[in-house]
Amino acid sequence: MPNPELLFETRWLALYRIGRWDFVRRPQADAAVGILAITAAQEVVLVEQFRIPVQRRVIEIPAGLVGDEVEHHGESLAETARRELLEETGYRAETMTRLLSTPTSAGMTSEFLHLFQATGLRREHAGGGVGTEDIIVHQVPLVSLRQWLAAREAEGVAIDFKIHAALWLAGL
Repeated sequence: MPNPELLFETRWLALYRIGRWDFVRRPQADAAVGILAITAAQEVVLVEQFRIPVQRRVIEIPAGLVGDEVEHHGESLAETARRELLEETGYRAETMTRLLSTPTSAGMTSEFLHLFQATGLRREHAGGGVGTEDIIVHQVPLVSLRQWLAAREAEGVAIDFKIHAALWLAGL
């Protein structure tokens, strides 16, 4: 790959150009993890938070950046997934199974998303994230998930596509 030309950079994002193509990268991370977490009671663990770029609350699977903080450099993808699941939802996973690695938006960013399925969950705390994160944790029965998501969407909450992708990959 040719050397990209740096056009603009902040602490969290950088804009680059190669030839006539502009794209973004994160200065501290080029990967993220997403976790499909299923409880023993067959509930899907989801998170809800306000997302500034879309100016709406969004329902998502738990997720986070890989290696974006110094204390987490060198952490494996599965370790990052375990940590993010615990931070955001309060659940610790016994097993973390890789489902897929894929570009998040290949025309816009170099970031890759690594999807995992977490099982053998044990609740250790209420979750909610760290720092300024304001995360609401939902445990939704798998059998009524689609109806629950449709109701939330009708209320104006955005539904992240990774929920559906992860469910399909897990055969659920």
